[in-house]
Amino acid sequence: MQDNTATSLDAAITRSAELALERVGAARAAIGTVIFGQERVVEETLVTLIAGGHGLLVGVPGLAKTKLVETLGAVLGLDARRVQFTPDLMPSDILGSEILEEGADRARSFRFVKGPIFAQLLMADEINRASPRTQSALLQAMQEYHVTVSGERHDLPKPFHVLATQNPLEQEGTYPLPEAQLDRFLMQIDVTYPDRAAERRILIETTGESDVHLRAAMSADDLMATQRLVRRLPVGDRVVEAILDLVRAARPGEGGDDVTKHVAWGPGPRAAQALMLASRARALVDGRLAPSLDDLAALAEPVLKHRMALTFAARAEGWTVSSVIAKLAERLG
Repeated sequence: MQDNTATSLDAAITRSAELALERVGAARAAIGTVIFGQERVVEETLVTLIAGGHGLLVGVPGLAKTKLVETLGAVLGLDARRVQFTPDLMPSDILGSEILEEGADRARSFRFVKGPIFAQLLMADEINRASPRTQSALLQAMQEYHVTVSGERHDLPKPFHVLATQNPLEQEGTYPLPEAQLDRFLMQIDVTYPDRAAERRILIETTGESDVHLRAAMSADDLMATQRLVRRLPVGDRVVEAILDLVRAARPGEGGDDVTKHVAWGPGPRAAQALMLASRARALVDGRLAPSLDDLAALAEPVLKHRMALTFAARAEGWTVSSVIAKLAERLG
C-alpha cells in the first residue's frame, strides 16, 4: 500500500513539474524579449520569486532594474507597484493609514486606506534612501506578511514579494540597511553592465517606434503552485551536506583558518534555508527536478554576500566578501 501511495505521489510531482517547467520556460523567454544582456540577473530574480523570497537588486542607475520588475509583474501575472523611497517617506505612505469619515447620519468612523504595499510584487526603489523607521516597517511586513495599523491586522496579498533596489555608488543622504534587515532578502542580486553585443541590441531595439507588448506566461496562482512544488522537490544528501559545509565554513572559527580568519561575522541558519530553497528553484528554472552542487556554486555569492562581513585586517589585505565566498565555493567539489 505504501509503495502505491509513493508511486502516485511521485507521478503527481512529475506531472506538476512538467507543467511548471513549461510555464517557467515561457516566462523566461518572454522576459528575454525585453531585458537584454542580463541573463544571470533574470535567472537569479526568477529563482528568488519561485523560491518564495524577496530580492535586493544592487546596481548603478540605468541598468533596467525598474524595467525588469515591471516586466516580471506583467509576465508572471502579478499586481505590481513601485514606491520611490526618499528621506521624507513615512511608514504610513507604504502601509496605509486610517482616515476619519462622517456618514450621512453624522456618525463618525475610521476607514483603513491601503497603501502601495498591498500588491503582489512591490518594487522598493532605492530602499536605502528611506529612514530606518520606514525601512523597518517594510521589512517587518516582508517577514510577517501582514501589517498592523492602529492595532488592527491587515493581511497582505498572496503571493507577496518585494524587489528592492540600491545604488552602490551614491551613499550621501542614505541609511544603509542593518545586517538583521538585510537577512530578510533571500538573495542580493548584483546588476552589472551588459556586454558590447547586448548593449548594441539595446541601442537598436529600444530607440525605435515599436514597443514590445508582453503577455502573461503565468498567473499568480501558477506562481504559488510552482512555489509549493519547489518545496516538494527532492534534495540529495550530498547537496544537503554541501549546504551545511558551505554555510558553516563562512562563519568565524568554523571552517579552515585560511578563509574564516578573514570573517568578522557570518551567515546564520536562514542562509542555509535560503540556499536549500534557491537551489531547488534554480534547478527548476534550468529544467531539472533536483538541485546539484553546480547550483550551490552559482548561488553561493548572491545568497551569502549580504549575510557576512570581513575583518578590517582582511579588507586591508585586499580580500572582499566575493573572493572569500569564491574560495569557499571551490571546496564544493
